[in-house]
Amino acid sequence: MKGFKQFLLRGNVVDLAVGVVIGVAFGAVITALVKDLITPLIAAIVKQPDFSAITFTVNGSKFLLGDFINALLSFVLIAAAVYFFVVLPINALVARARRAEAPADPTTRKCPECLSEIPIGARKCAFCTTAVAPARAA
Repeated sequence: MKGFKQFLLRGNVVDLAVGVVIGVAFGAVITALVKDLITPLIAAIVKQPDFSAITFTVNGSKFLLGDFINALLSFVLIAAAVYFFVVLPINALVARARRAEAPADPTTRKCPECLSEIPIGARKCAFCTTAVAPARAA
């Protein structure tokens, strides 16, 4: 039991479980969006809410082409909804956050003689004892 408890409390397992639960809930929201809003909009434009009636028969075997079209259309609509409502906004937020982060001012510089790292305000290199010019303000 001790090993099983350690396995469950390991960070990756808990993160994965949270991700799966949120993914399932998000999938339900996206499915409802597609089923209740986007598909009726397409049905209003095309004047056919469902393609399941499209079939063909070959040697007594019935091929449900309409069901495949419905599943394919649902997939494309769900993928588009996820892309436009989740991926694009998150990418914009991440890009904005990266733009806001300014690089920190350097605290060291290279000695011109021995190329060791010395503090930015140093007048003499601690490694080769060469006198260095004070750093200029940028």
